[in-house]
Amino acid sequence: MKIRESHLEPDRFYHIFNRGVNSKLAFLNDENFNFFLRKAKIYIVPYFEIYAYCLMPNHFHFILKTKSEIDYSSGFKEKGLHSEECFYSKMLSKFISSYTQSFNKVYQRTGPVFESPFKRILVNSEEYLRNLIVYIHQNPYNFQEYRFSSYLAIISDSETSIQRKKILELFDNRMNFIECHQNKDLNLNINFVKDFEL
Repeated sequence: MKIRESHLEPDRFYHIFNRGVNSKLAFLNDENFNFFLRKAKIYIVPYFEIYAYCLMPNHFHFILKTKSEIDYSSGFKEKGLHSEECFYSKMLSKFISSYTQSFNKVYQRTGPVFESPFKRILVNSEEYLRNLIVYIHQNPYNFQEYRFSSYLAIISDSETSIQRKKILELFDNRMNFIECHQNKDLNLNINFVKDFEL
């Protein structure tokens, strides 16, 4: 099935990821990373639960759970890309588009920043979800100190939009969450790795 035809369904987990066009940098500095996260609060938090994320200079990863209670009062009576069944994809596209427009304005450029369409994979088991969370957090070499992933937010007590309590329950507790991330030889069966080399 083509990506554009695979609709995101309510109350399901998805791995959402994408990279810069031609693997070019999509985030040039800390302000770019921070701006992207501010946009996530606008376009993602109202419609998705965030279980993990990691922003790298040329790509990003999110694990999102679509919320089941959504207000569709804004319309969505049409078919195709503007239909109700495309709501979640449309919000993610708006999120990426909003960042792209600002990025282009700041750097006086035109065209897309990220490949289109964004990639999405249904997460269909708890084991896969746990492994994926660890995999995403381990993207940066120094992940224990990396500021642009959800790892630090999950192990801290600071206020966050991340589903900290639910995530720690997945790993039983905070200590086990940390220990699982120390395993560098994690044997992951994640299909997208071959198709999405960075």
